[in-house]
Amino acid sequence: MRIILLGAPGAGKGTVASALHEKYNIAHISSGDLFRENIKMETPLGKQAYDYISRGDLVPDSVTIGMVEERLSAPDCSKHFMLDGFPRTLAQADSLDRFLAESNREIEAVVSLLVPDELIMKRISERRVCVSCAAGFSLTFNPTRVEGVCDHCGGQVIQREDDKPETVLSRLRTYYEKTRPLEEYYRARGLIIEIDNSKGLQPTMIDLECALRDRDIEFEGKS
Repeated sequence: MRIILLGAPGAGKGTVASALHEKYNIAHISSGDLFRENIKMETPLGKQAYDYISRGDLVPDSVTIGMVEERLSAPDCSKHFMLDGFPRTLAQADSLDRFLAESNREIEAVVSLLVPDELIMKRISERRVCVSCAAGFSLTFNPTRVEGVCDHCGGQVIQREDDKPETVLSRLRTYYEKTRPLEEYYRARGLIIEIDNSKGLQPTMIDLECALRDRDIEFEGKS
């Protein structure tokens, strides 16, 4: 299974990807996690990314693509992987296609998670993240056992600045302007699978697994 998860901020891409990883042991490649890991490990790409971020500049495609390609070259991505947060632009999508073609791989499906903007606003404003291990939580659906304390590592759990309500609308506008064209790009190739993710994780997983099986897309359980 080689899929891309598309959806607006707060549509639940990370939650669905984590569930697929837990159930089927499929590599989950999150662009946000890649940035954090590379910056923390002070890799050459991480240092480049940090230089741009520290100046308040956008990280160029070449750096982002380099991180993704490096991760996709790992053994656990040879057959199965899911991309979350990448590609974001048509240029990135084209680079991804060309890179995968070099190893006779291709994207098998692009899952578009559909959630009304009103629900996205609520979900994002309730999101919390651990500052130490980056584990995600929700005040409603996945609260910490102890308020403000990470269940996994005991680190501090906070609300990110860009998850606050006053910034959510701006993030949604950016998504619709910049990322939505990707859906049309993949729709023209017959790769789009639309999944309603407004009813919770369990119905979403059932619908998604059925849709993947209908397309004869292979995915394996944990070994």
